[in-house]
Amino acid sequence: MKPSSNLLTPDNHALVLIDFEGQMAFATHNIPVSELRTNVAIVSGASKIFNVATVVTTVAEESFSGPVFPEVEEFYPIANSGYIDRTTMNTWEDENAYKAIVAKNKKKIVLAGLWTSVCIVGPALSAIEEGYEVYIITDACGDVSKEAHERAVQRMVQAGAIPVTSIQYLLELQRDWAREATYGPVTSLMKKYGGSYGIGIQYAHTMLKH
Repeated sequence: MKPSSNLLTPDNHALVLIDFEGQMAFATHNIPVSELRTNVAIVSGASKIFNVATVVTTVAEESFSGPVFPEVEEFYPIANSGYIDRTTMNTWEDENAYKAIVAKNKKKIVLAGLWTSVCIVGPALSAIEEGYEVYIITDACGDVSKEAHERAVQRMVQAGAIPVTSIQYLLELQRDWAREATYGPVTSLMKKYGGSYGIGIQYAHTMLKH
């Protein structure tokens, strides 16, 4: 049985985390910031567990937008990861960011970040035009309003982008609970950040002693 090429695997895509910074979060209103941070933690943790080729990029970090979310830095400390800081709103138009992304040599690109209608739409449409398959983790993206976020997602989907969610992303990478090497880290991540699903895992592990 051959796995579908439409599914994400740890080695068939690059993840780009864009502008998860304080200033960008202050004006995010389509999703509670606490929920956004949780989803970002799930995505960041998933990519670290499965060793996904990941690029973290910021915009005007020191002069305006501020530091990245703690949930990103937890898994990608700046001292080890070397975030790519930009002036461009479109990550794809920044030479250093563009080179870092395409150097991963992946046909599929997964995007998450702030704001959906600017910092995600730009690279999504640009990458699609260059022939990449683009996925958007919609619940790990935020915008100034629900309308702005939804229209941005709609625009990207119409252009060919594929919407997914944070837990979907994690479980698509795991795919089989018999994969013991990642079973423990995945369930631990969900116990910490998975809300009611994580509580369910904790309950099952405790009550079933498994």
